[in-house]
Amino acid sequence: MKTKQLLLQICNEHVDKRITDYKNEIELIKDSIASNDKSNTEDDDSGNGKLFNDLEKNIEYLNNVQKTKEYLKLIKTNIEFKDVVLGSIVKTDSIHFYISTSIGKIDLEGETYYAISLQSPIGQLLKNKIVNSRFVFNDKTYLITEII
Repeated sequence: MKTKQLLLQICNEHVDKRITDYKNEIELIKDSIASNDKSNTEDDDSGNGKLFNDLEKNIEYLNNVQKTKEYLKLIKTNIEFKDVVLGSIVKTDSIHFYISTSIGKIDLEGETYYAISLQSPIGQLLKNKIVNSRFVFNDKTYLITEII
């Protein structure tokens, strides 16, 4: 269970950093808009129009990462399931996955895990699989040896 808690903590820290980064970027853009004395029409690609577009994009990114933060709250680190679900650690004959959010490689306690989303292509292949199941991803066959 300790490993699950640490992996979840790492995912949350990653998401928190992204939230902070997007909030900072939004503030910078707002400051630029306020100090920019150019026209603020949407057609002005070099002035406020571009800044407004950047602001909208960053607000959308922030909303998405905040949804990811809420999604991570659904993970229960103290429950083990027999099949692959949100929060599972899936060990295969060659690689370990942590079913959470797509942040990629995590090195923890001498092991390497890949944090992936259930909505990702490989997450969809893993969903509801059990120990001793096989799946093929990118022309490689994997055998699930353990689900924690």
